[in-house]
Amino acid sequence: MKIDQLYIEQVIASRTWKIRQEVLYPHGSLKDVMIDDDFEGTHFAATIEGVLVGVISVFEIDDGCYQFRKFAVLPNFQGYGIGTALLHAVFNFCRLWRASSLFCDARIGAVSFYEGFGMKIQSQSFFKKGLEYVRMKILLFDELT
Repeated sequence: MKIDQLYIEQVIASRTWKIRQEVLYPHGSLKDVMIDDDFEGTHFAATIEGVLVGVISVFEIDDGCYQFRKFAVLPNFQGYGIGTALLHAVFNFCRLWRASSLFCDARIGAVSFYEGFGMKIQSQSFFKKGLEYVRMKILLFDELT
């Protein structure tokens, strides 16, 4: 498949829910993918020819420390650089806001993907909703600059 006309844009939280549910919790409901702080976060969507194919959400946790969550790309569109483009949008957003660090709770199967961006494992594995995760983090700016 050739990907033409990929756009990454900021969207409102509710625009992310259907993709989150379909990719991350296919046997769940929309309630399973709504985050209490969704309306305080910043959300990015990837569209191809106007069709929503991927999403990612980012939240400021502490002053200068951000977390991305609910990162999802439709299965038929995985492997075409869409997730990379979404993650770059989050990195650029965090750098714009002078974030010192960015972290995520990564599913074990995605660790090597995040390592490719310079993220490092910061915790032992743990389980949420029956799935295994590790915390991964990257430093974006030296806190002394």
